[in-house]
Amino acid sequence: YPIPEDLIDEMKQRGFEVGIHGLHHDGNLFRSRKVFLDHAVKINESLKKYDAVGFRSPSMYHNLEWIHELNIEYDASTFDTDPFEPQPDAAGTIFPFWVPGRNGKPGYVELPYTLPQDFLTFILLQERDTRLWQSKLNWIAEKGGMCLLNTHPDYIDFSNAAAKIDQFPSTYYEEFLTHVKEKKEDRYWHALPRDVVQFWKKKNMQNKFK
Repeated sequence: YPIPEDLIDEMKQRGFEVGIHGLHHDGNLFRSRKVFLDHAVKINESLKKYDAVGFRSPSMYHNLEWIHELNIEYDASTFDTDPFEPQPDAAGTIFPFWVPGRNGKPGYVELPYTLPQDFLTFILLQERDTRLWQSKLNWIAEKGGMCLLNTHPDYIDFSNAAAKIDQFPSTYYEEFLTHVKEKKEDRYWHALPRDVVQFWKKKNMQNKFK
């Protein structure tokens, strides 16, 4: 599909970060080593073109060893726990973690998402408010962890009519952001993923990081 270059430029100017999300959303990226390496060439081209340093695999499929072939500073293709994912093996942590380099390839930071995805929460489980997100957020805050939420604009009804079974009103998302801003004021760092990665490297790796 066509890439809206002007939209990407506008997002960057407004302080957002652009990452790469694979080439095709068909779940075949890790079908074989050859397929992955073929895709990796084009993914790396896109990373360079858009000055992106982060990657997330379609459908959260992942092979942290193969991902070393990508020229990235971080990957976000895992989760702390989510048994409903096609590849449900969990990272088991609410913190970023280091994936060491292999065979001359540099390492990278892994950023697992730590709140249930919107599709699971509002479409499959049919939740009608954000209490599930808020409850998990409170627990993460108690532990001093990272709150990373993966949402999809195609499931959000911006008209707030919520007439389709596979959509939820945008007010849910706004409600959650308002909760974070008001209830967690002065208790969180609202940062871009690339900034979290740089902080993590400086804080945890120090002279050990190369």
